[in-house]
Amino acid sequence: MILKNFFLNHIAFFIQAVAVKKKIFVLGILLSLCLVFLSSCQNSININKQNNIIHLTLWQGINPPANRDVFEKLVDKFNKTHPDIQVESIFAGGVEQQLPKILTAVVGNAPPDILAFYPQVTGQFVELGAIRPLEDWLDKLPIKSEIIPSTIKELWLDGHLWSVPYTTGNIAVFYRPKLFAAAGITEVPKTWEELRKAAKKLTVDRNGDKRPEQYGMLLPFGKGEWTVFTWFPFLLSAEGRIVQDDRPDLTDSGAIVALEYWQDFLKDRSAKLSAPERGYEEDDFINGRVAMQLTGPWTYIIKSKVDFDVFPIPADKKRATVMGTGNLFVMKTTPEREQAALKFLEYVLSEEFQTEFSIGTGFLPINIKSSQSEAYQNYLAQKPVLKVFLAQMKWAGHRPIIAGYSRISENLGRAIESALLGESPKKALQKAQERIELIWDNK
Repeated sequence: MILKNFFLNHIAFFIQAVAVKKKIFVLGILLSLCLVFLSSCQNSININKQNNIIHLTLWQGINPPANRDVFEKLVDKFNKTHPDIQVESIFAGGVEQQLPKILTAVVGNAPPDILAFYPQVTGQFVELGAIRPLEDWLDKLPIKSEIIPSTIKELWLDGHLWSVPYTTGNIAVFYRPKLFAAAGITEVPKTWEELRKAAKKLTVDRNGDKRPEQYGMLLPFGKGEWTVFTWFPFLLSAEGRIVQDDRPDLTDSGAIVALEYWQDFLKDRSAKLSAPERGYEEDDFINGRVAMQLTGPWTYIIKSKVDFDVFPIPADKKRATVMGTGNLFVMKTTPEREQAALKFLEYVLSEEFQTEFSIGTGFLPINIKSSQSEAYQNYLAQKPVLKVFLAQMKWAGHRPIIAGYSRISENLGRAIESALLGESPKKALQKAQERIELIWDNK
């Protein structure tokens, strides 16, 4: 298995390099080698059945490591209570690095049995015939009535349910109360205008060198999915969209307004940009270099010793946030292995798993009984900021599930990055729309 992961990592790297240089001949050879090797891996996996035990592989990219440890302990608990099914949880890297590996494994007929990933790639997996639908299986489970409906709603495509959530959350604003008090701010912002004014007051340049020691807000910089995800509440609050009639619509007026709003913080010099593709890191917040940060209940901040609190995303035209779910896909393998994988998914949906995972990580439970359990209610009493995220679930939206979402996200991320570097948001989005239209019908 170590050799397989090593091979997949390096194949993914070379495929990306070759694609950039357009060396089609070399790519063909490399893919052929990949198919041969991965096919042999699949054969070795299929015969890895001893004493009627089915061994399953699960790829996940759970971060931070502390949250990953909680998940793996729960996997171990499943293995102890299901001696005929043994699940091996494998950390396959961050989500941005995983997709090339997954696609390589699918093409090579050596996918994992279970994949933990975000649901926006559903359309791409469906086109490849890589995943099995789950609605018939879920409809027969008594536990279906225990799942919070909003966590399932976003997971349908073409009349089928393609994954189930194992965790959920949404984006809110973390802030440092002591810094708010020092700036004379007595109420948390409720509108975009109030948020912008607060960020200005919280920006402090003590020596007048125009390089503040403290900024009001941290904005994620980069073109990756975290940047797109974090910007999405503002798009939704402006009643914007990025898809219309199953086609990209990146020049929507709401999208322009939302991107202009982010750029306004930089014009005010009240926001600091994160390191590239590291907008989820909390060091600047914890060390007092920024007073506010956009993130979710999974953050280490909740476990830290710093003073902090949370308020909902301020509104423009309407209240909005974006749901961040972690999902489990059952990859197409064999009927026997798929049935074993479904047993694990049933366990993940259970009150037992959901309560322990939520308390251990800060994510919100997707099981109603779990959220109402005495253990979780005691946890909420200790972490009352989580109530903000629970309340926001009522108006949480989600990123679209559509074949080609990865291309939409990639081009949208480039537009956000360009705008944060000073380009006109309207122009940046127009360029992104033009790029994606060139390839959309050939996706």
